[in-house]
Amino acid sequence: MNSSDKDIYKLFREAREKKGLTQAEVAKKANLKNANYYAVIERGGVNTSYENIEKIAKVLGIKLLP
Repeated sequence: MNSSDKDIYKLFREAREKKGLTQAEVAKKANLKNANYYAVIERGGVNTSYENIEKIAKVLGIKLLP
């Protein structure tokens, strides 16, 4: 995992907290396995698919570069 990976996960957490969402709410809205899986993603503890990154970003209102 490089520093840009950590940055996106930090951004996820900041955006989630700013929106007042729980990890469980983000996981459900993004159709992820469960809240625990999202929590691990948010900590940068697992490499997840770009598809999951896109779904999470959409829920959090984060625009990704192509």
